[in-house]
Amino acid sequence: MTAATPRRRGRPSRTESADAPAARDRILEAAREEFSERGYDKTSVRGIAKAAGVDSALVHHYFGTKEQVFEAAISIAVAPALGAPKAVEEGPLDSVGERLTRFFFGIWETPATRTPLLAIVRSAVNNETAAAVFRRIIAAQLLRRIAGRLDVPDAEIRAELAAAQLVGIAMLRYIIRIDPLASADPEQIIARVAPVVQAHLTGP
Repeated sequence: MTAATPRRRGRPSRTESADAPAARDRILEAAREEFSERGYDKTSVRGIAKAAGVDSALVHHYFGTKEQVFEAAISIAVAPALGAPKAVEEGPLDSVGERLTRFFFGIWETPATRTPLLAIVRSAVNNETAAAVFRRIIAAQLLRRIAGRLDVPDAEIRAELAAAQLVGIAMLRYIIRIDPLASADPEQIIARVAPVVQAHLTGP
């Protein structure tokens, strides 16, 4: 019997090529779970491959480095949050703070979207590589888009200040979990925070 010819490292077999979309989806799902459970530093490409049931070379073939796997995984995870510019655009500017704040906490209060966001923020806080990826996505896809919808001077720094206000509260409420903020009713938080966000975005 002739031995099978080994395929070159990093290249998918014909079967894997035909199953590429499913394989990529499994890798991304495994990556999100690994980064969520272990954080960026303790997650490895080998661990992601094992969780996805594929060879680690296939992970490298589809995504490249661990940083690139992380970026691909979190791009999907933060997709709901990237709808924030639409919340800014739809409606008058004098109520944009309330719309954006309600949109933001709506995402964090939903377990399905909160869990991957927690993993992303924790990784970004603890690892500079993860933080750089996070900044790149947030800056390019979220903050600049929000700023582009504000017809006011210094739109970019206004958008960043509003984001800092909201992310800081999310850190205290969902990650550090400081009471009474952690257990407060979301509507109470929105009522108090929305005017501050409004002032950042459209105030003098």
